[in-house]
Amino acid sequence: MKLVLITGCLGLIGSHITRQCLEKGWQVYGIDKCTYAANIQFLPDFYKYDNFTFVQEDIADLKYLPNCDYIVNTAAESHVGNSIIESQDFIKSNVEGVKNLLDLIRKKPANIEKRPVFFHFSTDEVYGDITEGEHMETDILKPSNPYSASKAAADMLIYAWARTYDIEYIILRPTNNYGIGQYPEKLIPICVKQLMRGKKIRLHDKGLPIRNWLHSDDTANAVITIIESGITNQVFNIAGGFEQKNIETTIQIIKAFYGNEHRNIESYLDLGYKRQGQDVRYALNDNRLRNLGWKPKKKFEEELPKIVEYYKNNFKW
Repeated sequence: MKLVLITGCLGLIGSHITRQCLEKGWQVYGIDKCTYAANIQFLPDFYKYDNFTFVQEDIADLKYLPNCDYIVNTAAESHVGNSIIESQDFIKSNVEGVKNLLDLIRKKPANIEKRPVFFHFSTDEVYGDITEGEHMETDILKPSNPYSASKAAADMLIYAWARTYDIEYIILRPTNNYGIGQYPEKLIPICVKQLMRGKKIRLHDKGLPIRNWLHSDDTANAVITIIESGITNQVFNIAGGFEQKNIETTIQIIKAFYGNEHRNIESYLDLGYKRQGQDVRYALNDNRLRNLGWKPKKKFEEELPKIVEYYKNNFKW
């Protein structure tokens, strides 16, 4: 049986990883700060498993690391817009929090038990945007906003701690995750929220930025695949294989919300906002991961209506 510590276990990605690890019978030690974005409603389901333990804690303040085989760090401040307004919380969680976890691993007495492998969730945004083609894991990092800069800084810390202290790691750089459990500051749930309130949906730069969509179930399965492979000290891109403009996604959400009713789509949109440092497109080559036998199973066009319906009936205000 594997022992897995998952930080941010009540977030979008963390909750999906937690669920899949529990279903495999692995012992899961979940940590979450329980901020506004945490899915507290998932805890009763997790507690149904005898192999689940939960601690409410901020990774930047964590003082103790239980014995485990793997640490999967999904805890992070992740809203780009918020990072542009004020970046301090992003530095504390995404940089100082990662350093604290690395130091806790470093201080584990290696003569007693093998130190855990550190799985860290970075982002496709560390590469910067790309108008054509795809980023490889070996490409230079050129973050374009405070959020992605904090993630790139954490990646650099991991490289340095691995070189200096022999810490084993995996860095994961996924594309745009979606699924049930996303706080309504991200595109899909905030669109549903605005439609429920009868408000217009504000899109940056006329909705033209392009995103590659990856279901969090597929992200979680990528973690399982890498753990079972036994590979360490590697970077893996994770791509959903489906990309489109944000305005196209928004139109799909509006149609899913109202069913087949004929609607004047433009009347639901506010296209006048321009965000500072706006990125154009992110795209990743994930052949390294696919060579391990992983590939995304969820299809965006099939999952989106289910997610819209879920948020309509189970909305977290």
